[in-house]
Amino acid sequence: MTILFQILQVLLDLYRWAVILAAVFSLLLAFNVLDSRNRLVWTIGDFLYRVTEPALRPIRNLLPSFGNIDISPIILIVLITVVQMILSRVYAAIVYGNISGLLF
Repeated sequence: MTILFQILQVLLDLYRWAVILAAVFSLLLAFNVLDSRNRLVWTIGDFLYRVTEPALRPIRNLLPSFGNIDISPIILIVLITVVQMILSRVYAAIVYGNISGLLF
């Protein structure tokens, strides 16, 4: 049971880093620091887009327009952190029998 929760925590951490990398990557592309015509840069950007876009698109659809500012990665990172906190409380409740830990 412990290994399952650890794997979920690690996967959520990796996804958080993927969201951060995608946000930084898009900024670097927007300011022409990276050349999107380079095959390696395009491949990395495409991978990050395919990994993060399914989670970012619903958040973007719910948010009002802020012009060119995209805060959906920040909201997704906060949501991932909340899920990790809930997961750790559920783990503590299962392993240690601490049901009161589930109540906020």
